[in-house]
Amino acid sequence: MNGTGPALLAVSDLHVAFAENREVVRRMRPASPEDWLLVAGDVAERFADVRWALQTLRPRFAEVVWVPGNHELWTPRDDPVRLRGERRYRHLVALCRSLGVHTPEDEYPLWTGPGGPATVVPLFLGYDYSFLPDGAHTAEEALELARRAGVSCTDELLLHPDPYPSRSAWCAARMEYTRRRLDTLDPSCPVVFVNHYPLHREPTLWLANPEFAPWCGTTRTADWHVRHRTAAVVHGHLHIPRSARIDGVRFEEVSLGYPSQWRPRGGAPRPRVILPA
Repeated sequence: MNGTGPALLAVSDLHVAFAENREVVRRMRPASPEDWLLVAGDVAERFADVRWALQTLRPRFAEVVWVPGNHELWTPRDDPVRLRGERRYRHLVALCRSLGVHTPEDEYPLWTGPGGPATVVPLFLGYDYSFLPDGAHTAEEALELARRAGVSCTDELLLHPDPYPSRSAWCAARMEYTRRRLDTLDPSCPVVFVNHYPLHREPTLWLANPEFAPWCGTTRTADWHVRHRTAAVVHGHLHIPRSARIDGVRFEEVSLGYPSQWRPRGGAPRPRVILPA
């Protein structure tokens, strides 16, 4: 897909429950047997569909790295896997490990191909409603503005934070856990952050409905791309594929999205080349 030799590729928001998206995944192949694939969440909602997609992709790429999106963490009524919250996440991690897919719970892999070396840092952080739209000063006000605008997020019904009292509390716990791990990184080696949500508020300014921003990340990561020697930040969730620079650092939104979104753009996006830049 890159035509220039080994590459670090990234894609997110595969949503393989859609037949057209499933066909895109069936056709997704590397240009080099040494290519890696970063999968930045929202593979599917049902556990069996996540398994199908990762089983399909893993044999094709030298390495596959996965992070959860909000959709993987839902507990849909039609999913035989009834696990919720942390237990569901751990079940997904166990699936990935059985397939040889890297997760946020594993040792961070080192990309040594073109553009490297770079430490690939898969993240699971969640969100805490701190991306406030204009006119809101608190999370409560943000949610009320969203309600008035007719904007909602299915997470409120299907993404359970068990055993944490709230999604914000779960985010806080994940932040603390991740910070401790980041402190052990070699500061001389660049990192590629992979998270479902953007680490900075700026990409959410492109949302058609800005009231959706509270479900899109946390302000606690706003300086991570400058605090660490960052080669790129990979994310999805927004379904707005674009490349941006924030403080000189590349932010790559790599969503496939729903068929109704990618068809008007001229077809399904291909996995984005992250390295070499």
